[in-house]
Amino acid sequence: MPNIHAPELPQNFPWLNTEHPLSLKSLRGRVVLLDFWTYCCINCLHILPDLKYFEQKYRESLTVIGVHSAKFDNEKEVENIRQAILRYDIEHPVLVDNGFEVWQQYAVNAWPTLVLIDPKGYYVGSAAGEGNREIIDEILSQLIEEHRQQGTINFEEITLSLEKQKQPLITPLAFPGKVLADGAENSLFIADSGHNRIVIGTTEGEILEIIGSGKAGLTDGSFQQAQFFAPQGMALDTNQQILYVADTENHAIRKIDLQQKTVTTIAGTGEQSHFIYPHGGTALETQLNSPWDLEKVGDKLYIAMAGCHQIWVMNLETNQVQTYAGFGAESCVDGELLEAAFSQPSGITTNGIELFIADSEISSIRGVGLGENTGENTGENTTVRTVCGSGDLFGFADVDGEGFDVRLQHCLGVEFAQNYLWVADTYNHKIKRVDVKTGTCETVLGNDGSFSEPSGLSAVGSLLYVADTNNHQIRQIDLEKLTVKTLNFPGLCAPDVCIPKLN
Repeated sequence: MPNIHAPELPQNFPWLNTEHPLSLKSLRGRVVLLDFWTYCCINCLHILPDLKYFEQKYRESLTVIGVHSAKFDNEKEVENIRQAILRYDIEHPVLVDNGFEVWQQYAVNAWPTLVLIDPKGYYVGSAAGEGNREIIDEILSQLIEEHRQQGTINFEEITLSLEKQKQPLITPLAFPGKVLADGAENSLFIADSGHNRIVIGTTEGEILEIIGSGKAGLTDGSFQQAQFFAPQGMALDTNQQILYVADTENHAIRKIDLQQKTVTTIAGTGEQSHFIYPHGGTALETQLNSPWDLEKVGDKLYIAMAGCHQIWVMNLETNQVQTYAGFGAESCVDGELLEAAFSQPSGITTNGIELFIADSEISSIRGVGLGENTGENTGENTTVRTVCGSGDLFGFADVDGEGFDVRLQHCLGVEFAQNYLWVADTYNHKIKRVDVKTGTCETVLGNDGSFSEPSGLSAVGSLLYVADTNNHQIRQIDLEKLTVKTLNFPGLCAPDVCIPKLN
């Protein structure tokens, strides 16, 4: 195969995490690894740890450059990409490729795709998808050694200007992903995802508990000792005073004993599963794949498993986990539970008859029958249906209507309350209401631009609580008056900024 010069990177496009655009010419003598990604994509998020590994191991001779080629319209906004860089602690330069120009020059056809360029500026090869760390690590090692022997490598670390240095995450909450309201105790459980912790407060702003040290990790123990990694959805057992947490980037389910004030891992091994076909096993021996949200029904804990595009269930009595719905393909297929397909399910709720899923990558709301686990299975209610949305990976917009005519944009949150589904239409920055039976969807709030990528919802009575993620806030909506109030937590602060004031 003849040597092919890698196409030069555009200098007139927006760049982030660097003071000035980078060119392949200026990077001669260094290996360059291009990461074609889009920040909605769970597979793209899965390889971020690989990129950090490469950046640290080969820091003197490797430059990683993210090429952000947006799928959704919302992802084309430079400020939104900047927020994603902060949220996922990305520490390499990012080129904004909204017109897919660089994507096309490098003949990319999937997110994520890694492209390797040698120190002389020649194209080496590419790898699509996740799970390629070992292969790429071996190639990088050989390539660097080969050019070291030739004297064509430049062992010199480059200096970057990171977005997190310009905009540190010192807000009391950082990218809260989900919120859970407990009406009986007038309390809120907040997944403070960007700070790797769970915050418990009252609806009046009093801070009751902070669970987690704030450092990313997988550590059980007391509230102060415990560590989480970007926790998301939660489910509450009010009788037992147990809070279950989807510890997303740890690929684990955690149990918080609110009386004993301890955190325990109850499912997952801490390693991401790459096996997508329906399966199961003992909870602590079974690898999970980015659990994103939880819903408890009886002694069953249902899991929106975003990473493998499935719904899982954990039997809390037997400590067994298994696939409940979805055969693992990223698609939209209605029908029997294990013949159906989802696309990055990220929100889950129930009316007691069905589970309702915010199926984010196809911008749709799905219904999943509970018949197989209600103890009243008569052969009915064991199927998956599309409530509203196109069901298409690229069928997104902002259109109210009915059923398949509805257009959402990467919806992450859903809550059943007052006989309706309330949807966090995340990338449209709106709250919408859906009729479960007809699939009729209408915008309720957000036309004024007051929300920014809301991702989680929880209702108590006529009040709906919103995790307003990119605004780093929790909002309260009065569903009868359709008024919005921002909740304040004066005793709360970011980890390492101050000592929190617990009441």
